[in-house]
Amino acid sequence: MKKILLLLLFTLTIGNYFSQVELLSLKEKAFKDSIAQINEAANASAEGKEAYNRGINLYSEKKLIDAIKEFEKAILSDPKFLAAYYNKGVAENELEAYLASASTLNKLISIDSTYSKAYFQRARAFQGLKAFDVSEKNYEKALTFEPNNVKIIYNYGVLRFMQQEYKDAISKFSRCIQMEPNSAYYYNDRGSCYRMLGDLPKAIVEYEEATKRNANLAFVYNNIGTSKKKMKDFPGAMLAFNKAINVDPKFYMAYVNRGATYYSQSKYVEAEKDFMQAKQINENNAPAYANLASIFILKKDFQKALENADIAVSIDKYYGVAYLNRGIAKEMLRDMKGACEDWRKAQDLGVDLGKSYYSTNCNN
Repeated sequence: MKKILLLLLFTLTIGNYFSQVELLSLKEKAFKDSIAQINEAANASAEGKEAYNRGINLYSEKKLIDAIKEFEKAILSDPKFLAAYYNKGVAENELEAYLASASTLNKLISIDSTYSKAYFQRARAFQGLKAFDVSEKNYEKALTFEPNNVKIIYNYGVLRFMQQEYKDAISKFSRCIQMEPNSAYYYNDRGSCYRMLGDLPKAIVEYEEATKRNANLAFVYNNIGTSKKKMKDFPGAMLAFNKAINVDPKFYMAYVNRGATYYSQSKYVEAEKDFMQAKQINENNAPAYANLASIFILKKDFQKALENADIAVSIDKYYGVAYLNRGIAKEMLRDMKGACEDWRKAQDLGVDLGKSYYSTNCNN
């Protein structure tokens, strides 16, 4: 039997912790006064105006589903009630009902193609649907109306990051910094671009600039920690993860990553405690369960390793490390067929050790 190699997740919390600028129409000056919006739709019936106002109030209370229903009533009363379409689309975006939002905003733009804010919101909807090329076109259109709107530029930068166009994303985040130099989020996100380009020292500089502007963002310290860990600066990584936890004791990914750092230093007791803490904070935390499987494999408790890996897979069926560790547990429990199936899945999900295990043990 080949020597067991265990793989832990060293999580980079970029995508999940991109800052999200305030997108609520109520926060925008042009949409604070609902009466002004009603005047924009002069032909709306009294019933439609009342429904619209109720929608605005419900939206301000974060009762988004109810708000959408009221906006729909306003639209039914007046099919050209532009503000009702717009706010309905914004609320749908906020609910992550991106397909519905795209449909709503398509209708609005078909009525009035000069309604500039609709393109920004429609870009967000298509971005949420991962229709990146369509989203990009909408951001470009939005910028023709408002070329210096920092929210549009920032969200466009996030899209370019998702498209793995990191240099262009850096350019957009840099422009945001020129416009709003005291925002920690822009520095954090630019740092994440440098990290993805492999320039870890520069990434850390950016993350540290973010902490100077806001010392209470746990995810920024977590990003510093993961970067330093990758550079094998374990003391620096531990310090950063500790800061993240001090800022937010419920920030479970800092426990996962600190545990992984302990693991890399063969401090398995401390690693297990952190993985257990992460699991207690968030029971739907696939990395914590997958990493606990690694701990139990070290302890030769293969049944518990299998149980934890099973949970990780049930939480996230695309999490390759969970399949790798489950395969190891199955191998040790003499389920070679199941082990090979899991290693093949890990390989398909891009885990190099999955490919190694499969090619070595399962091709004969």
